[in-house]
Amino acid sequence: MNVRTTATRLRGLARDAVRDAMVPTGPPPRLSRRARYADLVLALFFGVATVHYGIDNIGVVVIRESPPGDVHILARPSGLAGGALMVSLAVVASGALALRRRQPLAVLCVVTAATLATPQSVLRLTFYAFVLAVYSAAVYSPYRVATLAALPVSVLLVGTSGNAVTPIVPNEYIALLIVVPLAMAAVGVRTWRLRTDESRTRISALEREQAEALRRAVEHERARIARELHDVVTHNVSVMIIQAGAARTVMKTSPEQAGEALLAVEASGRSAMTELRHVMGLLTMAGEDGGRDGEAEQDGAPAEDLAPQPGLERLDALVGRVRDTGVPVSVTVSGAPRELPSGIGLAAYRVVQEALTNAVKHAAGASAAVTVAYGRDRLRVEVTDTGGRPGPGAASGDGRGLIGLRERLAVYGGTLAAGARPAGGYRVEAVIPLEAP
Repeated sequence: MNVRTTATRLRGLARDAVRDAMVPTGPPPRLSRRARYADLVLALFFGVATVHYGIDNIGVVVIRESPPGDVHILARPSGLAGGALMVSLAVVASGALALRRRQPLAVLCVVTAATLATPQSVLRLTFYAFVLAVYSAAVYSPYRVATLAALPVSVLLVGTSGNAVTPIVPNEYIALLIVVPLAMAAVGVRTWRLRTDESRTRISALEREQAEALRRAVEHERARIARELHDVVTHNVSVMIIQAGAARTVMKTSPEQAGEALLAVEASGRSAMTELRHVMGLLTMAGEDGGRDGEAEQDGAPAEDLAPQPGLERLDALVGRVRDTGVPVSVTVSGAPRELPSGIGLAAYRVVQEALTNAVKHAAGASAAVTVAYGRDRLRVEVTDTGGRPGPGAASGDGRGLIGLRERLAVYGGTLAAGARPAGGYRVEAVIPLEAP
C-alpha cells in the first residue's frame, strides 16, 4: 500500500512538474519586422556558409594531431549520399534559426537533433548553429523552467556524443571570435542601460502626474467642503439675526421669551464660530499645499442652495431614496442620539451618502447596512454592502469621493477606513470625535 501511494505521489509530482514547465513565466517576445528580417538573413547566411562547407568537404580525409603524438584520421562523408546528408543537415540546422526568437525552445531541439546526427568529422557543419540556438533559447524563451531543463541536457548530449573530437577553429578566425562576443556584450550592456534610464524617466513622470492629479483633486474637494461649511455658518448667522430680532421685539413685554431667544443666539453664535474656525483651518491647509485656488473658487462660486445643509436628521430620507432604486438598506442606530454640530452632522451624512452611492454603482444586486453609533466622545458611522456586479455608472467614477470624505473628516479630527470585506462586499467606516456632553 505504501509503495502504491509513493508511486502515485511520484506520478503526481511528475505530472505537476511537466505542467509547470509548459506554463510560460513571461510574455512571448514581440518582434518587429526588422527583427524577423534579421533572423531570416542570419539563417540564410548560415545556410549558404554551411552548405558550401559541406559540399567543399565531400570525400576529404583530415589528419589531426591533438595532442602531439595522438593522431586522428577523420574521413568525411563521400559520394552522393554523403553530400546529400551534409547539405540536408546544414539546411535543417541553419533554416531553423529563422525562428530562433519566435520559437526558441523548438529551434533548440531541432538544432540539437541535427548536431547529434552530424558526423564528428564535419561537426562544424551544425556546431555554430547549435551555439546560436543555445543562446537564443536562454535569452528569448518564455518557458523558463523548460528552458533551464533543456539547456544542460542539450549541451551534455552534444558534448559527450561520438568521439568528442571538437571542431578546430582556424587561426585567422580566433581574433574574430573574441572581438565579436565582446562587441555584442558591450552593445547589450549599453542597450540595457538606455532602457533602464528610459524606464526610470517614465516612472518618474508618471509619479509626478499622479501626485499632481491627487493635489488637484484634494484642492477641489477642500474648496467644495469649504463652500458647504460656509453655508452652515451662513445658516447659523441667519438664525442669530432672527432670534436677536425676536428678542428685541419681546424684550419689554416678555422678558422670559427674550431670554430664551438670546440663549438661542448664544448657541448659534458658538456653533458659527466653531464652523468658521473649521473653514479657516481648511483654507489654510489648501494654501499650504500649493496655492489659494480652493479659496478663490469659494469666493467666486455663488451659494447653490440657501437651505441649511443636511445632517443625520435627514438620514431616513436619504435611505428611502436609495431603497427606491431597488437596493435593500437597513439602518441601525445605537447609543443615545444627540444634537450634533452642523458641520459634523453634514460630514456624517456625506459619508453615508457617498458609501450608498458607491454601493448602487459598484455592487448592483447587493444589500447595504448603515450603522450609526453615538458614543460619549465619538460618533461612528459604518456602511457595508454584500457585494455585487458593477452597475452601468461604475465606469463614470473619478475616485474623488473617498478623497473628499477623508478631507472632510480631517477638518474635525476624524478618520475614514474603507476597503473590501473578507466575506465579500465593501465597508466604509468613519469615526468623528465629539465633545463630551
